[in-house]
Amino acid sequence: MAVCARLCGVGPARGCRRRGAAREQRRGGAGDSEPDTDTDPEEAGGGGTEDEEATERIEGGRPAPHPAEAGPAGRAPLSLLELPPELLVQIFGSLPGTDLPSLARVCTTFRRILRTDTIWRRRCREEYGVCENLRKLEITGVSCRDVYAKLLHRYRHILGLWQPDIGPYGGLLNVVVDGLFIIGWMYLPPHDPHVDDPMRFKPLFRIHLMERKCATVECMYGHKGPHNGHIQIVKKDEFSTKCNQTDHHRMSGGRQEEFRTWLREEWGRTLEDIFHEHMQELILMKFIYTSQYDNCLTYRRIYLPPSSPDDLIKPGLFKGTYGSHGLEIVMLSFHGKKAKGTKITGDPNIPAGQQTVEIDLAHPLQLPDIETLRDFSELSRIVLEVQEQVRREEQEEEQRQEEEDRSQQAAAQPAAKPLGGEGAEGEETAAGAEGTTQNKAPASQPFVLPMGVISRNEDYPRTCRICFYGTGLIAGHGFTSPERTPGVFVLFDDDRFGFIWLELKSFSLYSRIKVSFQNAEAPSREAFDEMLKNIQSLAT
Repeated sequence: MAVCARLCGVGPARGCRRRGAAREQRRGGAGDSEPDTDTDPEEAGGGGTEDEEATERIEGGRPAPHPAEAGPAGRAPLSLLELPPELLVQIFGSLPGTDLPSLARVCTTFRRILRTDTIWRRRCREEYGVCENLRKLEITGVSCRDVYAKLLHRYRHILGLWQPDIGPYGGLLNVVVDGLFIIGWMYLPPHDPHVDDPMRFKPLFRIHLMERKCATVECMYGHKGPHNGHIQIVKKDEFSTKCNQTDHHRMSGGRQEEFRTWLREEWGRTLEDIFHEHMQELILMKFIYTSQYDNCLTYRRIYLPPSSPDDLIKPGLFKGTYGSHGLEIVMLSFHGKKAKGTKITGDPNIPAGQQTVEIDLAHPLQLPDIETLRDFSELSRIVLEVQEQVRREEQEEEQRQEEEDRSQQAAAQPAAKPLGGEGAEGEETAAGAEGTTQNKAPASQPFVLPMGVISRNEDYPRTCRICFYGTGLIAGHGFTSPERTPGVFVLFDDDRFGFIWLELKSFSLYSRIKVSFQNAEAPSREAFDEMLKNIQSLAT
């Protein structure tokens, strides 16, 4: 009732369906006074002839007065119905589009005003960033309300970042509103080993409104132009795509032509240019595996990592070198004393979703002078000493935790417990450890890779800010016998870092993906952590 009072004015309502229905019930009517809770924007400003006639029968058949005739001259209007229509258009246009269907059910006047396309043009612009001249739609008979309700609002749940389920390879899909289309762009790393080059992208599907009936889904995979496709929203954070005309993906030259075309797009070269036999096998394996899906994929939502002022650098997405596997996409996130690199794209050894590197921010490394650094054995000695220190600290922490557990159990007994003791020391130790996580990066220092360490990209920075002890995940083909091995995290600047894999004697260089992704922020830190856990469990 309070809602109707605010919308229809103080005192007896004129044209208010809720009050009128209640009055009819008191007269012995059987009508239901509860409002419909559905908020489909397609209903706002719709036809609804029977509803309008029913509304006008309320209050003894007296229709709601026109706003221009609503109140005596010389006094302020007591109801929204007494405001000029052009002012109501401005008011209604400032409300979220999902609220307008409820507003349309209040009375005939509101329903009539909500047919104004100006209102829906503003909602398309403010909620979804559609900046095109929507007035051109009138030629096709499609209104702005149709665009909002049947395209933007209907498919709003698939906007944002997604990871396709393509076995170990994964991927990065960005679904955006692009003009009067919703397009799913697959983002691809630059060609190996040019890690600093911008990302590449290609469309996998698009959705648009051709006529007033419903939106059209088209598959963009292949080289024969858009063709019929289908999208199914499985649940809140998952959807699937299906191509209904997979023959459009085939090429006249058969699988050999398809492979050569894919190779030029994926690697920027021909098979004859790749002399390494193992790399040829990996490339051919990826083509066979990924092409069998024919753009019939399931996608799961991923979020960008939340940031904090205490973070070493801004978290986000990076592209990194992974030897014969080429460039892959990694998400860098910070978790207290740890930083984690999670694969968004992967390979048969370490699949997408796995945590490729972990950085221990509580253990910075002091690198030797530039000449000594060239000696791999010296760097290895420094790292292994820190590894042993970390192991001792972990053992001490486990023992301290066990003692605290025993102390808590003893405290639950009736016997008196001593004052002070290990609890206070433990808190002091924890506080001291917390202080070590605040690592202020010193001035740049010279950096060079030790002799014998292999790097796909020789054009790495020759100065760095700070280094930390870390571990990297390695495994055999098919993610067999996975283990974490020691390494060195090297921070070069705000947009680049590296990792030295001691056991592999190799170096990975990572460069930030400088793309402004929309609808990709995690609603909370808990939601982001849950997302990381889910994609890792799927990979396992």
